[in-house]
Formats: sequence, C-alpha cells, structure tokens
Amino acid sequence: MDQIEVIVVDQSGKTAGVVARIRRMVHDGTLREGDPLPSTRALAAELGVARGTVVAAYDQLDGEGWIRTRHGAVARVVASAGTGGVANVGGRGGAVGDLLPASDPGATAMATARVIDCRPGVPAVTAIAQRDWRAAWRAAADAPLRNAVADTLGTVELRAQVVAQLGLSRGFAPSVDRVLLTAGTSEALSLVTEALRVHLGRTPVFAVEDPGYRTGQRAVLSAGGTVVGIPLDDDGMDLDALTAAPPVDVVLVTPTHQYPLGSVMPVARRQRLLAWAAATGTLVVEDDYDSEFRHRGSPVPALAALDAEGVVLHVGGFSKTLDPRLRCSYVVLPATAGVLVGAGPVAGVADAVLAARRARGAVVAEPVQVALAHLLRTGSLRRHLGRVRRDYTHRRARIAARLDDVVGLEARALTGGLHAVVVWSGPATGQEVAARMAGAGVLVSTLEEYGMAPGSTPAGVVLGYGAVTVPELDRALDALIGAVERAATVA
Repeated sequence: MDQIEVIVVDQSGKTAGVVARIRRMVHDGTLREGDPLPSTRALAAELGVARGTVVAAYDQLDGEGWIRTRHGAVARVVASAGTGGVANVGGRGGAVGDLLPASDPGATAMATARVIDCRPGVPAVTAIAQRDWRAAWRAAADAPLRNAVADTLGTVELRAQVVAQLGLSRGFAPSVDRVLLTAGTSEALSLVTEALRVHLGRTPVFAVEDPGYRTGQRAVLSAGGTVVGIPLDDDGMDLDALTAAPPVDVVLVTPTHQYPLGSVMPVARRQRLLAWAAATGTLVVEDDYDSEFRHRGSPVPALAALDAEGVVLHVGGFSKTLDPRLRCSYVVLPATAGVLVGAGPVAGVADAVLAARRARGAVVAEPVQVALAHLLRTGSLRRHLGRVRRDYTHRRARIAARLDDVVGLEARALTGGLHAVVVWSGPATGQEVAARMAGAGVLVSTLEEYGMAPGSTPAGVVLGYGAVTVPELDRALDALIGAVERAATVA
C-alpha cells in the first residue's frame, strides 16, 4: 500500500485521477513490472472514494495494457518504465489528456530494445483467464480414450456449440449437420476449391476483393482455382463491377469488416448480392473472420443470416477470438431448403464439400476440439470476448486520438476488428515507411501487399493492435509519424 498512498485524487474526476496517477507511477519507475496493486476495496478505503471508482480505474488501466486484472487474483503491473509512451485514451485534453507527453520518435528508436510486431492477424492471446484456459485443457485430458478414428466433420459437441454461438452472435443457427471443421480459413477455402473442381469438372473461378485477403487467394490458387479481382468502393465489393465481369463460380467476400480496408457492406448491397447469386447460381463464400469485434455502431448480422436462397457458405473460426495456433475454423454449408434447383456451382455444393472433407479426413485434433467446446459451453469464451473487446476499443481510441491532429495522416478501418489502415498524402510509398519503421523497431504490413492490380491501393500501412499494449502502441505510432515525416522531408 505504501506506494499507492501518495495518490491524490481530483474530486472532479475521481476515476481519471486514479488512472493518471498510476500511469505516472509506472512511467517514473515507482511501480515496476510485476508489482502488485492493492485490492480495489483496500485502495478505495485508503483514498476515501467508492470502490466502483477504483474498479473503473483498474478496468481502464487493464484495457490500456498498464496492469492486468483477473478475477480472484491480485492486479499487477505489466508495463514498466522501459516500455515508454503514455495512454491518452480519452482523446484530446480533459483530466487525463496531456499528463504525460508521447515519447519523441528519435528517442523511441534509440531506446527500443525489443521489436514491436504490429503486423495484423494476432489477437491478445495471453488475455484469456489462465484459470479458464487450464480448465479447458484439463477437460480435454479427462475425456475418455476411445478405440476409434476421429469424426471427419468434427465432434458433435463442438459443432453444436458453434451453432449455439452463431445463434447468439451472428443471427442464424444452422443445423449441426451443416457444420464441419477445418484447419483454419485457408484450409476451408482450399477445401471448397477442391470440392468445386471435382463437382464442376473444371477449374472454378473465384471473384475476390481487390485489395483483399491474399493468403486466402493463394489457398484457392494452390487448390486448383483461379481468381479475378473485383474493385472496392466505400461499401465493399463493387457489385456493378462484379456483374459486368465475365461469369464466375464463387464470390469470396468479407462483408462485415472488409479485409484490409475495413468497410461494412450495407444491408441493401448484401441483399442485392444474394439476389444476383441466386439468379445466376453463384456460390457466395462469406469470410466472417473478426465479426466479434465491433467498436462503433450496432453488431452487423452475418450475410448467411439473410440467405433465404441457400447460396451462402459461411466460414468462421477461433483465430481472432483465441489463438491462431489452434488452427481451428468451421464451415457452415448452404441450406438445402433454398429455391435453387437449376445449374450452377451452388447446386449440389454441400454434398461436394462434405465429400471433399471425408476424402481429406479429420484435420483438427480431438483434444483441441474438446477444449474449445469446454470454453464455449462454460461461457469462458464469452467472458474472454467481453474483456478483450474493451481492450481493443481502448487501443482503437488511442490510434484515433493520436492521429486525429496529424496533418496528412488518416486512420481507417477503425469500426471493428484488430487492425487499422493508415494512409497519407505525399509521395512516400508504404514500403518506404514500413522500412523506416522497421529501423525503429516496429514491424507493420504495407497496404500495397493486399492489392492485385497495380494502383488498386493507396500508399499506406496496416497496423495490427490486437497483441500490443497501449504503451507499445504509442511507440509504434511515434515510429509511424516519424517515418512519414522523414520520408516527406527526403522527397
């Protein structure tokens, strides 16, 4: 308690005062990484404030990455003075605003001993409660041994839990027999491509977003398909360009949070896409990769929730919610109750994908499936998502606050997900800026990496913020701002 007794709370902003002072104590080294903090009850009594004030302060500091709180455990500092930076999540000014200035870009580059990896795709893996994580793997270890081969579609229990989760969060609840497991999204796309190649007796043609998910496109190509890039506008895939293009067999879209630009496809456009697909017999593959994380506005139902014609094959998974190393995703096959009876890739696609799955065999280890089913059944995953949503929202707000007043820089794709797209005016390319940031110890992806046609993307970088703390994010933003400024000076 001795270290925290020096806190003086501004009565006009009690929570902000606690947050700001603990931040400062971490920054100046009074509190160090691993140090325990008083319980919320004890600190509230010491300061003469309501316990809820301290709970709110701890929650904010946890979300910003300064401390880590877990139910039943002592809150501890996880950011030390060496991490640099300061969180100004509240935006410009205010009680928290400018208590600590952001670090100088040059000083950051010199002080950075550890590389900060802000390449997109990795969530806050370590944020899950250790008690819940260990309980899930104990359940897997305690499962009875069986003299049997694994179900090629996946365990019934996990598929049933996926159905329940989709009903709660994505607006549709398919039958369990329409759900099968895959070893990640790339394997799902490879599986669908292989199934269509056999089903159609020729090379299937996929219309894909440009810019878009290049790893998924490579999976299609490696399985024997071809891809055609369709440009985007502010609402996602340009349907006028799609309908004007030569015929395709499949449309691969990320309608809830376009990857990487972040647009959300409006309902009217979704309905138009579904109507066109039904009329032409085209399969729509919905990559629902990070729909659980929406930071602005109401949650958007899945495209599959609007599908009355049986044209949508839905792909989801656990890479963004838990850990990409689990290599577990799922496919929801199109409903067979749709009105389609004619030719086209959609007709018979469910049976074709099931046959391809059985031919390849099971790909997700059964203990992994048991552990995931336990996390879903007990509500552990739901609680985890609630915690990390708060964390990601803090980081998203930090990016917006830091870049809002920087002339020539614009942050996009902040309505949801785990990454931001930052573009700028001026001649600097994404490769130039990314190289300068790497020299300062920060790794990012360039926006140009996601484009198919030359000039399909502006100069920019894609900055993942799922697995970094706010102090680390501050350093990354310092490096970004400095890199763009230096590139403009050289030009």
